[in-house]
Amino acid sequence: MSNTKTMKVLIGESSKEFAEMCMEAAANAGYEVKLCAADGAVIFSEIKSCEPDFVMCCAVMPGCNAVELLEKTRDLAKKPFFIVTSTYQNAVIEKEIMSSHNAYIMIKPIATESFVNTLNRLSYERNGGNPTTPEESENIRMEMIVTDVIHQIGIPAHIKGYHYLRKAIILSIKDQEMLESVTKLLYPTVASAFSTTPSRVERAIRHAIETAWDRGDVDVLNGMFGYTISVCKGKPTNSEFIALITDNLRLKYNLGADNKGKEKAKA
Repeated sequence: MSNTKTMKVLIGESSKEFAEMCMEAAANAGYEVKLCAADGAVIFSEIKSCEPDFVMCCAVMPGCNAVELLEKTRDLAKKPFFIVTSTYQNAVIEKEIMSSHNAYIMIKPIATESFVNTLNRLSYERNGGNPTTPEESENIRMEMIVTDVIHQIGIPAHIKGYHYLRKAIILSIKDQEMLESVTKLLYPTVASAFSTTPSRVERAIRHAIETAWDRGDVDVLNGMFGYTISVCKGKPTNSEFIALITDNLRLKYNLGADNKGKEKAKA
């Protein structure tokens, strides 16, 4: 990546070994990295003194927790983007953190490669010295959330359906009309983005869903779909699958609520 050397990363992690691994990986990727104690008060002091672009910290810390730390930095002239780590899933904490436009949560264990990839995605919008608009921040946040959910469901990144499904969900979150005309609107739009055909998009998404249903995490699937789809009924259709994930993410993270109106206003 270009210009990442100007990006500062502050890491305040409870595990010294994990923090050092992340520091090494980020430094190798061109970031300027500093370690500090996994203490909310210490991290806040470091944020004010060194003004990092990104802060990696634990959800629960002495001094103050991640949610309180986000609140304390709200009035700073330069607000960092927070990558909050947690050893367990907690819907309440996740919602509080992800509802902020400058925070993202990652559940441990976390591969250092995933950490660096997350930094790279976030850095992309800031590179070149261009100011980050709320719309750009929301788009990045949306892409990260959708990507994380697809990973949790158990769809491998190496199959084409992974990328088509990811794009289809993002498009559907941004514009609900996509779900009202999957064959005539959604598939052709995804196909155009990947220079392929709508029929290939449909088949690849079907394969991705079958993979998730046959080999994915049952607990995650049940948590995502609840009792909406019965195991006895069989796998959901492409439309059902995309619609249910889209609705779940819209409600949980308040994604895309105003996008449709904004797009029409621009037209």
